[in-house]
Amino acid sequence: MEARVKAGIWVSMALRLADIAGRSGAVLRKGDPDSGGILCVLRGRAGLVVLSQVRDAEGRPAWLRGSGAEPIEQEAADAYVARQVKRDPDLWVVEFEAPDLKPPFEGKLI
Repeated sequence: MEARVKAGIWVSMALRLADIAGRSGAVLRKGDPDSGGILCVLRGRAGLVVLSQVRDAEGRPAWLRGSGAEPIEQEAADAYVARQVKRDPDLWVVEFEAPDLKPPFEGKLI
């Protein structure tokens, strides 16, 4: 079984990578520092994309475009995040400036 990185540590790493890449990032909502799930809101020129942290078929970390394939408006992103937080109160929500709608960290998108 693969060791899992604590959510708080992962968020700190992602914010640092964004900073190194010259992109701003912010924690919109703190979740459980050890085992909370993570949503990443990518703010681009065409709108927003919300990525949800998941596991692939082999159990490896991956990201799912929870908001769909196309960018969405702020209101739709807020509604999606609110629904997810209601289901999982331990959830972290992190937002990044991403003009190209690509995350500032490496990760498999499914």
